[in-house]
Amino acid sequence: MDNVKDISGKGSARPVRQAAAAVEKRSPERATRQGSHPNVRVLESLLDAPGKQRVASPKQKKTLLARLKLRHMVIAASFLGLVVAPAVVGTSYMLFVAADQYHSSASFSVRSIDSVGAASDILGMFAQSSSTNTASDSYILMDYVMSERMVAELDQHFNLEDLFKRRGADFVYGIGKHLPIEDKLAYWRRMASMNFDMSSGIMQLEIKSFDPAQSQEITNFVLARCEALINDLSMKAREEVLKTARSEILLAEKRLADARIALREFRDVSQEVDPIEGAKLATQLVGGLEQKLASLNADLSTARAQMGEDTPRIRVLKATIGSIEKQIDFERQRLGSGGATGQAANGQPAGQDVAGRLQVYEQLETEREFAERTYTAALASMESARMDANGKQRYLAVFVNPTLSELAQYPARWLNSFLVLLAGLFVWGVLTMSYYNIRDRA
Repeated sequence: MDNVKDISGKGSARPVRQAAAAVEKRSPERATRQGSHPNVRVLESLLDAPGKQRVASPKQKKTLLARLKLRHMVIAASFLGLVVAPAVVGTSYMLFVAADQYHSSASFSVRSIDSVGAASDILGMFAQSSSTNTASDSYILMDYVMSERMVAELDQHFNLEDLFKRRGADFVYGIGKHLPIEDKLAYWRRMASMNFDMSSGIMQLEIKSFDPAQSQEITNFVLARCEALINDLSMKAREEVLKTARSEILLAEKRLADARIALREFRDVSQEVDPIEGAKLATQLVGGLEQKLASLNADLSTARAQMGEDTPRIRVLKATIGSIEKQIDFERQRLGSGGATGQAANGQPAGQDVAGRLQVYEQLETEREFAERTYTAALASMESARMDANGKQRYLAVFVNPTLSELAQYPARWLNSFLVLLAGLFVWGVLTMSYYNIRDRA
């Protein structure tokens, strides 16, 4: 069977060899010119015996090996430089150089005391609304703790450069010297963190340093400054409430004084303390005169029946009746009409007639009564605001005092080492993929 296979194989390859030899004999230049043509290479592969491999020339082997070694060496070197070396350096730094950091945490919230003043007036409502909203105060505290003002106060009290100076060769977590306030603020925001839970109103403060006692001392100082800020905000709110109450009292006093002055000027012009009482007296006077006039008319009728018209008694009765009638007319004119003889304080005429004086008097009296009520309400609001200002409306409720750490929890050595390794892998992977992408498209 093997012989049969060899004969069949040779028989199948012999025509192809003869055809190739014929082509080479007919056109040697053409074969030389097209030696690199793909069809020629396929033909040559067919001419090879089954199972026989082509052997590359030593030059091709050397070029391919050089190209593979250069590319792979660059990738390996980049892996060592971007992944292995940073990971080794970062892990060594974290394990042997980075200084231990201790944290101190505290939990607190901003609370308010409801106003004791009545909310029936606008001032009382304003006093209550200023003490019920504490969420904005919590956000104010967060901004204050992470602000330059807090850094300046800490630097003045502790000297941050001495407090957070570098320990040994740790130049990453220590603070430098002679730094501007902006760099100190950036470093402080790395060492302090503050969280606020909107639903419960609880705030959590955590501060790190290289000594547990110092961490606790710094936390106590920050809490004291936060409490002072809350008290200052409460004081300003109380002063604003009292300022508003005082301004309302001044306006009410001025209004009441103007009303009383106007009423006094009216009395000076009308020469009456109370026009209402004067109207009553005038009505009684007219009634008395009419009653007297009726009696004199009766006497005149009786005298005429007994005496003549020219008698002295009848003449006296007639003269008396005429005088009383004139007096009644005059009094009635005073009640309903009459000329104005003066001006009231508010510019309205104060006439001699009782009706006009009553109109002016009632207006002035109404203004005076309203001014008195407004002044009384302002005094009550002032008293309510004063009572509300005696106590703190907002205060800092600390329910977890600053803790004293016994174990260094920072820096997170293994986590930071893993992050360095991960970052190196990411950079190396991106560069390698970019190289192959550019190589494939070139």
